[in-house]
Amino acid sequence: MLVSWNWLKEYVSLDMPLSELEERLAMSGLNHEGTQQIGEDLAIDLEVTSNRPDCLGHMGVAREISVLWECDLQFPGLRTSAGSATNCEIPVRIEAPKLCSHYTARVIRGVQVAASPQWMSERLSTIGLASVNNVVDATNYVLMESGQPLHAFDLGQLEGPEIVVREPFKDETFEAIDHRTYQLKPGMCVIGDAARAVALGGVMGGAATEVSATTTDVLIEAADFAPLPVRNAARRLNLHSPASYRFERGVDPAGIDWASRRCCDLILDLAGGTLLEGCARAGGSESERPPLVLRFSQLKRILGIEVSREEVRRILSALGCRETKCDEQATHVAAPSWRRDLTREIDLVEEVARIHGYDQIPEDVGVPMAPSHRSDADRVVATVRRVLTSAGIDEAMTCSLVPLAWCQQCPVWADTAPLLSEMPMKGVLAEATQKKFGPAEYLRQSLIPSLLESRRYNEAVANPGIELFEIARVYLPQQDGQLVEQSVIAITSGRDFSDVKGVIESVLAVLDPSAELEVADATLPFLSASGAAELRVAGRRLGILGAVSEETRRAFGLRSLSIVAELSLEVLEELAELVPQHSPLSQFPAITRDLNLVVDEAVRWEQLAKSVRRSAGSLLEELQFQSVYRDPQRDGQGKKRMIFSMRLRSSDRTLTGDEADHLRTEVVKSCCDNHGAELLG
Repeated sequence: MLVSWNWLKEYVSLDMPLSELEERLAMSGLNHEGTQQIGEDLAIDLEVTSNRPDCLGHMGVAREISVLWECDLQFPGLRTSAGSATNCEIPVRIEAPKLCSHYTARVIRGVQVAASPQWMSERLSTIGLASVNNVVDATNYVLMESGQPLHAFDLGQLEGPEIVVREPFKDETFEAIDHRTYQLKPGMCVIGDAARAVALGGVMGGAATEVSATTTDVLIEAADFAPLPVRNAARRLNLHSPASYRFERGVDPAGIDWASRRCCDLILDLAGGTLLEGCARAGGSESERPPLVLRFSQLKRILGIEVSREEVRRILSALGCRETKCDEQATHVAAPSWRRDLTREIDLVEEVARIHGYDQIPEDVGVPMAPSHRSDADRVVATVRRVLTSAGIDEAMTCSLVPLAWCQQCPVWADTAPLLSEMPMKGVLAEATQKKFGPAEYLRQSLIPSLLESRRYNEAVANPGIELFEIARVYLPQQDGQLVEQSVIAITSGRDFSDVKGVIESVLAVLDPSAELEVADATLPFLSASGAAELRVAGRRLGILGAVSEETRRAFGLRSLSIVAELSLEVLEELAELVPQHSPLSQFPAITRDLNLVVDEAVRWEQLAKSVRRSAGSLLEELQFQSVYRDPQRDGQGKKRMIFSMRLRSSDRTLTGDEADHLRTEVVKSCCDNHGAELLG
């Protein structure tokens, strides 16, 4: 933000040296970028943060100076009356209140468009604006004076009977004053007459109605356009302007009419003409902001220094805050309309600190601190992340918005229709992927499709060993209209089923050593029928695990097999034992026994392992699966051999061979009784 030294003198006394002004403004939040001599003036470059749009005009900077140096402000007086809408010649109508909350228009007839006087041209030139003519320069002057953008239309080029603030029509185009034509999109704000778009609200005026040497009648627009639509339109069209820069950050709603009247005064002085009575207005109802409470004790607690109550009240009053109540403990104030960033008590504390002076706070001041700690959920996530990365799996981060087809293909947690976002995201999907599946505009209900797309990309660039996981939220609409945000962990791996299952068991073992993973058959459309499983722990559904089906692989363009899993983080949080546990190592030797059992094809290793653990009891230190082997000629059709080993150890004595053999016999008996197993010697 460039400000003119001579221009600032119009509003506030500048008796201080330039270096002092630059330093004090920098210390109060307006960082000094540099100063340049422009003719007989100085252009001071100040960095204005996005939360201080009130300083995007000379009057705002002058307010800051008046508070810092405790001097008076002198803002221009107004001759133009506020007027009413009853006698307005050109009415306005807002059809898109979410895009424009307030719109005003005034008409001046009989202007003489000519060059601007030297004083105005010089001031605009100092801050980098070229002089156009006396009418356009007046709008730019008020913009840089108050921070409120305005626009002047050639009234003779407008087609009546009214101004309409609306969204674009289908396939509507617009020629801006840069004489380039733009394709308008839904969500943009259009200022239109009876036939066409004459301005892009908050961004730029149109070429068809720009003020020229032949203009005699003008319409002055002053409005409040919503920041987000202005930002989106400017970025989408790559059409940025001083007006869009300010609307993106928010303008003072109470300053709109002042700026309009000030602009009319300047045009009447510079270009003559007659201001018609009345002012066209639409919208403009502002809800009253709740008062803010500043407890005096908070200043000492947060800043570490004492600031007197009188000084606090003086600072807040000088900043424009209107005091509504004050007692020994606190002051109640209403923030000024131009300070939309003042919404909390801590904002007032910051204001007092920066005006009182950060240099008044000693470097070694004692500020009481309260120790903080991570939440249980954060600790579980950190543990899971450590286990997965230790297993050689890399963390991925993908977008929360996905195509509708992805939600329909992978219904892991819900089968309800996904939520449609009002703002689809561009650039998050490859062009071929978006063409195949559609735009990314739905909140995802599973992380698996996003990881499969990441897998496809890594395959396309020949990356070896594609092992990915992601920890994020999915969004599950309920039948009653509520939305449940569920944290999940998803994995995609090129390893086999048992390896990925082992990784999940490792996660469980770290979070809760006593937890047992239960595996059951599942039917999911995106997993192969022979490789789909539902995972449960302590009777609760943990998630799913399985091999991606051939059809899903073709849909996502995958070349190789992929095992995927998706787990509920909430279930893991409930299971987690976050207090470290200690078990002393046994001083006695272990005994190992190998077993080879013939079982039916339908018997899973998890079922067999559960029986082994139950029958072996506390003496079982480790159960290790070795392999599965099928020999139809010896064992018969529908049979398979499960080969595994048991490591037995006692914590208080040395086990004998007879005890180990007896325990082995009990294990075999349990497997025979529960699963029809047969021991091979």
